[in-house]
Amino acid sequence: MKKLLVANRGEIALRVMRTARERGLASVAVYSEPDRAALHVAYADEAYLLGPASPAQSYLNIEKLVEVARRAGADAVHPGYGFLAENAAFARAVLAAGLVWVGPHPDAIDAMGDKVRARQAMLAAGVPVVPGATTALGSVDDALRAADEYGLPLALKASGGGGGKGLKVARTRDEIAGAFATARREAEAYFKNPTIYVERYLDNPKHVELQILADKHGNVVHVGERDCSLQRRHQKLYEETPALVSERVREGLRAAGIRAARAIGYDSVGTIETLVAGDEFFFLEMNTRIQVEHTISEMTSGLDLIGEQLRVAEGEPLGYAQPAIAFRGHAIEVRVNAEDPAENFRPAPGRISAYREPGGLGVRIDAAATLGTEISPDYDSMIAKLIVWAPTREGARARLRRAIDEYAIGGVPTTLGFLRALNDHEPVVRGDYGTATLETFAATWTAAPAPLRAAPSAALAAPGEPEVVRVEVNDKLYVVRVLDRPPAQGPAAGAARRPAPKPSGARARNGRGSSGNDVVSPMHGVVVEFAVGAGDEVREGQVVAVIEAMKMMNEIRAHRSGSVAAVVATVGETVEANAPLVTLT
Repeated sequence: MKKLLVANRGEIALRVMRTARERGLASVAVYSEPDRAALHVAYADEAYLLGPASPAQSYLNIEKLVEVARRAGADAVHPGYGFLAENAAFARAVLAAGLVWVGPHPDAIDAMGDKVRARQAMLAAGVPVVPGATTALGSVDDALRAADEYGLPLALKASGGGGGKGLKVARTRDEIAGAFATARREAEAYFKNPTIYVERYLDNPKHVELQILADKHGNVVHVGERDCSLQRRHQKLYEETPALVSERVREGLRAAGIRAARAIGYDSVGTIETLVAGDEFFFLEMNTRIQVEHTISEMTSGLDLIGEQLRVAEGEPLGYAQPAIAFRGHAIEVRVNAEDPAENFRPAPGRISAYREPGGLGVRIDAAATLGTEISPDYDSMIAKLIVWAPTREGARARLRRAIDEYAIGGVPTTLGFLRALNDHEPVVRGDYGTATLETFAATWTAAPAPLRAAPSAALAAPGEPEVVRVEVNDKLYVVRVLDRPPAQGPAAGAARRPAPKPSGARARNGRGSSGNDVVSPMHGVVVEFAVGAGDEVREGQVVAVIEAMKMMNEIRAHRSGSVAAVVATVGETVEANAPLVTLT
């Protein structure tokens, strides 16, 4: 290989390009219209426009991506994660074009991409699975019979996807019909495949995954396991390795993961995901791609997993066996997202007005954001991944605490403050947390006042918050909050008093504030569905609409009971935060 096209965006595109450059490969970036100024575009040796913001017209456009690869003279395509990374049709299109596919062979993607087939394959390989069905659900009655067989709570899950999308939990029989309908709707919306299956829902297990590395010559090794239990809406926020599980689980999981990879002839990097309850573990799914949290496995093993993935794609043997991989120390990754944890992790697109990364021993930042970066509502909300390493877990937690305190981001709310508090949450300190821990903690968490320290820019002060400034008194530096700034004088005062221009058109309509009778969208997004119509009676807390924002489905609930006087938005419409959706009487 001499030239690599990276069919992705953001930090993972930049991550792949960095390793490509170290290996002497030229890199080709692709981008959508909103990503013209993105860092991965500036870093690449060449860059090509795919199309508009919509992923269907840009990062998910297989024909366009293959055409760009040919036009650029690329030898190979790396899909990153997300988008088309686990799309067997894309892999086959790349191979049919005579290019190297940097990933597992398409049959392996197919085998693991359908969760029903994956469960069947794992059972055949002797890998334990969560108790549940090995065939698709055809109706609500099928789900009710599954509840009788496997018990409640019950998880109804999209067969064609993962990441918590198309997953609904029914804790009572009365909730099964609604969970069935919602899971099918999300499965169709996200994966173009409405097939769902059912399994027993385990309350607060650990979510532990095993990093797999295999070549095209039958060699398979693991690169340790990661604890990814700290999640919100089944999206991971805090991951660490080694996982905090018993040695019995660790040994069994590692052996089962190697067995599972060999059973499907796996030949790239990949991840076996499991749920752990006590001393038992159960196969959940396999991700046939590089994962977001691969970074912490790199930190403890010393391997460049992207580099290994490129070597394997070129047909090189691994050249080492399991004993050659020595694990050292403890690593933690947290995801810094443009979300407001105080508002149920509401996505918060916008412009980064100030930015300063932490540094020092054992600190790594994987980011594609900097001062002025626009966090687009069209894609996910990740700003950066903050990764730390230390010889011990206690040292890694302390280093994470310090690094978060150094990280400064202005212009958009972020998860940093929440992650700082989560790191010191008692179940996290003890290490006995599970998949329900984070959301339980989030329900009671309140943001602490920001510490008084010098900021990279006054723009870091959020609207309405006191300004933080530095002053010197007798040659000693103080950082103070200004609570009552005197009014501005002169020309600046007139500018300050001048009202902002009023929005017009659709922006004015979508952005106007809610009356007490309106159910509003709490975020910028696309209206996917209305669950009510004019004349319907609704109760407080009932779902009235579904908004897709930054790759997440968000159920919008009525703030009070009443009758629907009007539905004031339309399905498919893009609305701003506080846009009225439904008017109640």
